[in-house]
Amino acid sequence: MPKVRIFSTPSCVYCVTLREYLKKYDVGFEDIDVSKDEEALNEMVEKSNQMAVPVVDIDGKFIVGFDKKKINQLLKIKE
Repeated sequence: MPKVRIFSTPSCVYCVTLREYLKKYDVGFEDIDVSKDEEALNEMVEKSNQMAVPVVDIDGKFIVGFDKKKINQLLKIKE
């Protein structure tokens, strides 16, 4: 199973939707709250060139936003 990390904030609606989607397909993930973790925020911005959340790291490939098509492709999810 790929390593999945989500850079998110508690108030982000798309972050909640993304977490629910991954749980639906039993995808394990690490949820990183960038509103409380400045080091993680810096990593997210450095690797994605974005300040917006969610940012998903799937085995080192970064996806900005809840891009279901790209997430499904990398995780081999078939809806």
